[in-house]
Amino acid sequence: MLLLADENFPRPTVSALRGDGHNVFWARADAPGTEDSVLLEMAESAGRLVLTLDKDFWQIALQRREPIARCGLLLFRVHPAVPDILTPLARRAILHVGTAWPGQIRIVTMDRIHLVPPRSQR
Repeated sequence: MLLLADENFPRPTVSALRGDGHNVFWARADAPGTEDSVLLEMAESAGRLVLTLDKDFWQIALQRREPIARCGLLLFRVHPAVPDILTPLARRAILHVGTAWPGQIRIVTMDRIHLVPPRSQR
């Protein structure tokens, strides 16, 4: 799967996802300092599923002029967001969304994965 991990995603989690065979663009190494809005546009252009811990990233996706269509977004809300917790959670979330993630925004917690309704349904 094509993924874009935000800068705040830990290296061990990114490495584990790459080891699982995913193509992971990691903002910290591949585009350090790039603004979230630019990263979202990159994900949209490339059709990548975004993995982030950053609520601001989620807000940018929700407030975008045109709703996302080719990318998807998983906002992880776990504390502490350490690799021992985040890696298995990311793996489960990626399996859960399967191929049904383009155009979707989901919030991932330890207990569930919540689909955020599109702007037209809020």
